[in-house]
Amino acid sequence: MDIQQITTYDVYKAAAENPEKGLCCTTTPVWKLPDLTVPSRMLEMNYGCGSTVNPRDLSGNPGILYVGIGGGMELLQFSYFSRKKGAVIGIDVVEEMIDACKANLVEAEKSNSWFKSEFIDIRKADALNLPLEDSSIDVAAQNCLFNIFRDDELQQALKEMYRVLKPNGRLILSDPTCEQNIPANLKNDERLRALCLSGALPLNEYIKRLTDIGFGTIEVRAKRPYRILDPIHYETDELIYIESCEICAIKDPVPADGPCVFTGKTAIYYGDNFFDDGNGHTLFSNQPLAICDKTAAALSALNRQDIFISSSTYFYDGGGCC
Repeated sequence: MDIQQITTYDVYKAAAENPEKGLCCTTTPVWKLPDLTVPSRMLEMNYGCGSTVNPRDLSGNPGILYVGIGGGMELLQFSYFSRKKGAVIGIDVVEEMIDACKANLVEAEKSNSWFKSEFIDIRKADALNLPLEDSSIDVAAQNCLFNIFRDDELQQALKEMYRVLKPNGRLILSDPTCEQNIPANLKNDERLRALCLSGALPLNEYIKRLTDIGFGTIEVRAKRPYRILDPIHYETDELIYIESCEICAIKDPVPADGPCVFTGKTAIYYGDNFFDDGNGHTLFSNQPLAICDKTAAALSALNRQDIFISSSTYFYDGGGCC
């Protein structure tokens, strides 16, 4: 392993052996679901920066892949929606994290009458070489992992996720993003990268990495404040503001005019009756329609006085134009 891999391994080995709440991230939201109880140690090992578990992605007992298992909380939450043997595959490279996660799942089985540890198949492997066949998974997910990788590794990790997803499968991501230039000394600090702090990309660049791989639809589902890197505690001359984003990338064909990226824009037609743009988008009077950024640009270019286009809210929950 190189220095970066060793540092990352050591950080998460220590986290598995001695859980530190909020080690690298704000804690992942815990779904309040009927008959779902999360063991206390699993909560203490809750190291994600958002949530990758969304019921709208999980109908029909999907096959699920989760990379970077942590204490197992999201594995448990995913298995709530796919209750069959081996329905959820968990991948991790840190032996100590695997052992801790398995122990937590044994505890979860004691406090959740519906749950069986056999629902989850944990395998030792890494994100760059997933031990799965092509087009074999319905939903793949990772939480606060990809910003650890440098460019070549990130591209390979995304290619692997794309490879194992079925057509129209979903890649659910939760990662820090940053619109400022992070100083090279912080970017090259392997511990800060392992802690999911200094490898954050600007959101548009993050999205481009996904569309360049071939994902035809991108949904930005949430964007919220995350962390500050300040001059007192870090080697920086200015405050660096980092946000946490939750994104869904769908493995559908890229349209001829480019991918559909939803950043929470809405169109409202306030004329009479309805408006049809001739490209499959019909707006009814004063009925908001979620639109992708591409459609927003096309409607704005019409310079109509009876269509309002909102700015990006960075919140999208489906039901859009495409």
